[in-house]
Amino acid sequence: MIDKLEALSARLRELDAEVSDPSLLRDPERYREAMRERSRLSAIDEAYAEYKAALSGLEGARAIAGEESDPEMRKMAEDEAESLESSVAALEAKLRDMIAPRDPLADKPAIMEIRAGTGGEEAALFVADLYRMYTRYADGRGWKIELMESSESGLGGFREIVFAVSGDSAYECLRWESGVHRVQRVPATEGSGRIHTSAVTVAVLPEMEETEIEIADKDLRVDVMRSSGPGGQSVNTTDSAVRITHIPTGIVVHCQDEKSQIKNKSKAMRILRARLFEMEDQKRQAERAAERKSMVGSGDRSERIRTYNFPQNRITDHRIDLTLYKLELAMEGDIGELVDALVRAAREDAMRAEAASAPQGRGLRQT
Repeated sequence: MIDKLEALSARLRELDAEVSDPSLLRDPERYREAMRERSRLSAIDEAYAEYKAALSGLEGARAIAGEESDPEMRKMAEDEAESLESSVAALEAKLRDMIAPRDPLADKPAIMEIRAGTGGEEAALFVADLYRMYTRYADGRGWKIELMESSESGLGGFREIVFAVSGDSAYECLRWESGVHRVQRVPATEGSGRIHTSAVTVAVLPEMEETEIEIADKDLRVDVMRSSGPGGQSVNTTDSAVRITHIPTGIVVHCQDEKSQIKNKSKAMRILRARLFEMEDQKRQAERAAERKSMVGSGDRSERIRTYNFPQNRITDHRIDLTLYKLELAMEGDIGELVDALVRAAREDAMRAEAASAPQGRGLRQT
C-alpha cells in the first residue's frame, strides 16, 4: 500500500510538469484528462501527507507515554495517543478507499434507461417515480440531467424513459443502479387497498465519444417520421422524429422529444454508441469469463436487485444486504447512503481481486 501511495505521489509530480507545458493546451481532450487525474491524485496526496503526520504524532505520543515518569504527563500522552490512533485508522480507511482500483469509465457521463416491467400501469408510474428520484439525487450532486427519449403511459407514468447524467463520477456512482427494481405498494388505481408488486428495469450505460465508437454510415438505416404523443409546436406536423437501426446488431433507437430532426438524430446516435459499447464490453468480459451483473433482467418480479416497500417505508438492496427505513426520503433523492455503499463494496471487491493477483508488498503501517 505504501509503495502504491509513493508511486501515485511520483505520478502527481509528473502531471505537474505535464500541465505546465504550453503544448498540452493545444490538445484540449488530453489537457482535460490530465487535469482530472491531477485533481484526483492531489486529493490522495493530501490525505497521505495527513496520514504520515498523524502516524508520526502517534509514534511520538507513544514514546512519551512509555518514558514519562510524571503520572499526569503520562496520562496526557496516553490520551493523545488514543485520539491519534482513531485518526490514523480513519485516514487508513480513507486512503484504502481512495486508491482502490478505479474503472477507467468512472468519470464518463451515464445514459440511464428505465422501463416498465411486470405490473402494467403501476410499473409505468414507478418508472416516473424513479426518474424523479434520480433527477433529485443528481441535482444534489450538482450533476446535469438531459432528457433523451420518453414514452408516456396513460396515467402520467412512463413506459420507458432515457436520459443522460453528466458530472463528476456520474457513471461510477450510477452504474450499480442497473437491474430490476421491485416495488410493493397500494397502487393509485387500487380501490380495495390491496398491496401490489410490480417491477421496473434500469440500465446504466457509459456515454462514449464519437472517436471511441466508430459506426460506419453503411451500417445504419435512418428513418424519419412525424412525432407521436402529446402536442406542442411542430409535433405531429413535421418529420422530426428519428429511428436509427444498426443493421449488423439489430439495435433500434428512436428519438422524438426534440422539435429538430437533427437534434433527435444526435441524441439517438449517442444512445446507440452507448448500447454498442455495452454489447462489446459484455463480449469481452464473457471471453475472460468475468461474469458481469450490471445488465437488467427480464423485468420479472423474481429477479431484483432492490425492493421498495412502501407500507414499511423500507428500501432494501439485496446485493449488499443493506436495508434502510427511509423510503420516503429516498424517493425524494436521498439515496447517497445507498449509492456510496454500493460504490464502496465494488471498490473493496476490486482491491481484493488486485491483492489476490499481485505479489505481497509493504502494508500501510510500518511495524
